[in-house]
Amino acid sequence: MNFDIPYLPEREKKPRNEGITMMMDKGLSLREAENFVSSGSEFTDVVKFGFGTALFTKNLKEKIKVYREGNLRPYFGGTLFEAFILRGLFDDYRRMIDKFNLDLAEISDGSMIIPHPEKLVYVKKLSEQVTVLSEVGSKQADVVFPPDMWVSMMKTELEAGAWKVIAEARESGTIGIYNPDGSANVELINDIIKHVKIENVLWEAPNKGQQVWFIKLLGANVNLGNIAPAEVVSLEALRLGLRGDTFFEFLPEEMKK
Repeated sequence: MNFDIPYLPEREKKPRNEGITMMMDKGLSLREAENFVSSGSEFTDVVKFGFGTALFTKNLKEKIKVYREGNLRPYFGGTLFEAFILRGLFDDYRRMIDKFNLDLAEISDGSMIIPHPEKLVYVKKLSEQVTVLSEVGSKQADVVFPPDMWVSMMKTELEAGAWKVIAEARESGTIGIYNPDGSANVELINDIIKHVKIENVLWEAPNKGQQVWFIKLLGANVNLGNIAPAEVVSLEALRLGLRGDTFFEFLPEEMKK
């Protein structure tokens, strides 16, 4: 901090298990990645190369090095994992992760159907190699899981070895844990919160209103993902009550009058 100001919520320090921010890299140049590390690495924990962009991202090894030197943990998006699985290339995927010296990987089944027992096997095997983020929920609007199924899948994927489970929302924030208009699916989220430890869930929240909603619900140290590079610093301001949307959230009651 450049100066002191009282009544700010205490943020977990890196490396942290709570209050995680996942930035989504959808095609930053090497220079843009360097600039992001300069301005946003302190407020960011993990970086996802979105979708399957890692396949054709220029200077991929150099970008990974930039992120790692910035104390960030980069990994490839779950869609790339699914592309390998669909082609029967799980072992190739594992070798590819080692080739790029990654210590984090995402497993998902949002674009294709993977029987859940089979997905659990992938989680278990991959967690013996790297830290695993396991995404729950479909990217397809017509595939809807009831709340008890969300909870069951999250619990069993954590038990299989996942470090965190990601609550699906897509980069648009209009599916999964959100309604088509971007508002929170309150019934589903409340059910997840009731049965799964909050620190084990990373909520995808690409839109500011969704970030505000989760901070007000679960506090400054809620895990949030799919954050655009240009929004990481703004999100930290929201977490600290230094933007209008959360300005009064962490103040003593007598100061809210």
